[in-house]
Amino acid sequence: MMTTPFKDYINMVGRGQRAGKTLSQQQAYDAMSQILQGKVLPEQLGAFLMLLRVREETAEELAGFTQACREYVEPEFSQIQADLDIGCYAGKRRHLPWFMLAIMALGQSGIKITIHGTSEPDSNRLYIKEALAFFGFTAAKSAEQVEQQLNQFGFSYLDLATIHPKLDDLIQLRALFGLRSPANTLARMLNPFKANHSLHGVHHRNFDLRHVAAAQLCNDEHVVCFRGEGGEVEFNPERKVLVHSSRSGVNSEVEMPALLEGWQIKPRELNLAELKQFWLNEIDNPYGEQAVIGTMAIVLILLKQLDAEEALTQAKTIWQSRSSTWPFDKN
Repeated sequence: MMTTPFKDYINMVGRGQRAGKTLSQQQAYDAMSQILQGKVLPEQLGAFLMLLRVREETAEELAGFTQACREYVEPEFSQIQADLDIGCYAGKRRHLPWFMLAIMALGQSGIKITIHGTSEPDSNRLYIKEALAFFGFTAAKSAEQVEQQLNQFGFSYLDLATIHPKLDDLIQLRALFGLRSPANTLARMLNPFKANHSLHGVHHRNFDLRHVAAAQLCNDEHVVCFRGEGGEVEFNPERKVLVHSSRSGVNSEVEMPALLEGWQIKPRELNLAELKQFWLNEIDNPYGEQAVIGTMAIVLILLKQLDAEEALTQAKTIWQSRSSTWPFDKN
């Protein structure tokens, strides 16, 4: 039930640094519920989202927003069984989406992975949906198609608009605002299929800590968040990264070491064909190899609670044991 007029929430977050207040988890839940129920005027929605954008959301607010959003996932997808949930909402700009190969190899190893994402207007970024489509892999549109893809490839991809159209509408407001809103963070935290484990990639400092704190408030069992390359769920092998975990209410961290010495020369253009060539050992790419292995290691830290050294060892084994053919040729 609506407990507070929405204008009061705008007033709370918009009164400035001294007089402004943050929302409690329950207030955030109520505010987002009103938004998703269409009870908020467009002017109110724009003001609220942009005020939060400037001030940034607290863990309590993210938890309340996320809990409300989860209640509006399309019910068709509630029975899907997956080991790992991944939200891909940043897109790539400086490097190819090497994490796609990590997902493929992990899927072949027996881990069931569900991926959800979207693309943003005017972002000039390469999204995983586009990368998969380049190779003939189409987004699932139904729970049945998700199951088929999981059985065939070990992973499935869906557009956010298919599983949560209201939240996708909020993300697409970037076309009007020219800025991202908290909706991008909520999509990463959504875990629409209630997978046992959820992996988040973020770009900005301290958002990794905020994600695991919000996960703890949402009573999520197994969540890992780290600062990934470009904000995606991809390990940047040029620098060490702290992998933050929330497991059954207990937060911890593991340090992943840098896997390359020094900075690599970034490609002038992102040629998706190189992903297939690299998978087939037709080309060498030291950056891509370590990005794939490092990304898989972070997933194994999440799934198996390993330390970094053991996770990297197992990741290398999985990568070396991948199929010698390109799986999408049969798609």
